[in-house]
Amino acid sequence: MRRYSRITGTGSYLPPRRLTNADFVDLLARDGIETSDEWIVERTGIRARHFAAPDVAASDLGLEAARNALQAAGLQAQDIDLIIVATSTPDMVFPSTACILQNKLGANGCPAFDVQAVCSGFVYALAVADSMIQTGAASRALVVGAEVFSRILDFKDRTTCVLFGDGAGAVVLEASETPGILSSDLHADGKHVGILCVPGNVSGGNVLGDPLLKMDGQAVFKLAVGVLEKAAHAVLAKAGLAEADVDWLIPHQANIRIMQGTARKLKLPMDKVVVTVDQHGNTSAASIPLALDHAVRSGQVQKGQTLLLEGVGGGFTWGAVLLKF
Repeated sequence: MRRYSRITGTGSYLPPRRLTNADFVDLLARDGIETSDEWIVERTGIRARHFAAPDVAASDLGLEAARNALQAAGLQAQDIDLIIVATSTPDMVFPSTACILQNKLGANGCPAFDVQAVCSGFVYALAVADSMIQTGAASRALVVGAEVFSRILDFKDRTTCVLFGDGAGAVVLEASETPGILSSDLHADGKHVGILCVPGNVSGGNVLGDPLLKMDGQAVFKLAVGVLEKAAHAVLAKAGLAEADVDWLIPHQANIRIMQGTARKLKLPMDKVVVTVDQHGNTSAASIPLALDHAVRSGQVQKGQTLLLEGVGGGFTWGAVLLKF
């Protein structure tokens, strides 16, 4: 009998400090940089984002999201036999944030590792966990997206610093005889490295290059809508389904314009798109599981519905996962 993987629990966490666009206007004004709530909302759809306290790491945010997902699944930490954390803002160079999270969670002993695909990270991590469950390498996986992007923002660049926030989301993925994840499709194209990156590294105790986020917004937008459409059609074709079979599109919460453009390409009305970007901004690898958990807990997503998850990020990476919830 074929072995599948199903999501049995979702969880998320946002740090308490919430910055509205009005807060950002005041923050940037201290450096003589002008912006406005209207400017931010019109271009991005973002109205607020959350920033972690200086002593809070990605693993701390991931821990809260993981606990919520485990509770939803009715499991204890010791029941988990695989941990994958998607993050671009790890706690340290090494060990992995997954190992640090594992220890905080009390799930010591199982394999734990990070996946680095920036904003596509959660989709990548989910596809890897699904593959490991299908092959019998794991039975109960914890897949987490956790980010503290506030640490890598250039607050003198209003075109990027207003976009991002901190947060974490998680799912429990369990082996099942009933189909859950139906198909996945992952891609990358390294020739676009420069359009979204943090071009710095640590060497000899010093930071070489620039440790702050750089983005060519127009280039990212043009690439994003096209590749997300292709990835969506690819997972639907693999599963033998059509656009009309999708109950909910849960995209990476980067920018409302990208989300609207993707929905149009897929002939999906916006009332079939889960939108949370207005409340937490772009939380990179955390944004899809944050949106998923919100949709589940608010009652939007129901058991048995077909969900299309997709993301695009620096690298340039992109991918999609199609699943029955």
